[in-house]
Amino acid sequence: MGGSAGLTAQLRSELPLNFTHLELSPEQRVGLVIVDEVNGYCTVGAGNEAPVEPNKPISDMVQETSAIAKKFSERRWPILALLDTHEPDKPEHPYAPHCMKGSGEENLVPDLAWLERDEHTELIPKDCTDGFIGAFRQDGTNIFVEWVKKHQIETMVVVGICTELCVLDLVMSVLSARNHGMLSPLKHVTLYSKACATSDMPAEKADELKAKPHPQELFQFLGLYFAAVRGAVVVDRLIFVDGSKDRSESAREEKVVTGD
Repeated sequence: MGGSAGLTAQLRSELPLNFTHLELSPEQRVGLVIVDEVNGYCTVGAGNEAPVEPNKPISDMVQETSAIAKKFSERRWPILALLDTHEPDKPEHPYAPHCMKGSGEENLVPDLAWLERDEHTELIPKDCTDGFIGAFRQDGTNIFVEWVKKHQIETMVVVGICTELCVLDLVMSVLSARNHGMLSPLKHVTLYSKACATSDMPAEKADELKAKPHPQELFQFLGLYFAAVRGAVVVDRLIFVDGSKDRSESAREEKVVTGD
């Protein structure tokens, strides 16, 4: 086995990620943060940073995000969706123009458009990779900080794209802000791997486009690994527990697959 697949397998062997699960119950104060699941990153052909053909990891991420977001909304738990949005006269170097305001690329993908009408969801446009930094207003106040404090969030679940870029940047800033005492009462930052994805640019395609290679599986692993190294809890199962110990269908299926 060679190339990026071989390298990914070697890294998984030498730097194992020990996934766990997270139980979410009414007794907890939890919030869901969705990073950049917009057309410009997830809809085929939508722009410079969008997939050029159907991409299963990205499609799976969107479907899983919608499923867990519905669970949050049903329970009246807060949701925050960060939307990459750029002004035409304010490019984001070193990236090609993307998610320009008014282009439609900055809008949530169709499967998540229902969040725009959801009373438990807040949408925040951001103009940089780091959603925490992007949430600062001109007067120095921060919408992200206000959201955490308003809902008294203790456990945060983060999902989205790209795992090793915008998602990781947010996670690192949130962990630092928490440790600095800016995000009380936040205690736990969780990354849900099955609702995270990254883009794909094989080496041969990168040569053709004079771009940098970006093998999807490798960068997905690196994003999750560095999030764990920085102090996030990386999980591959979310179990929703209500008063009757009900569990989501996806959680039940996962228990069967893993043999728990």
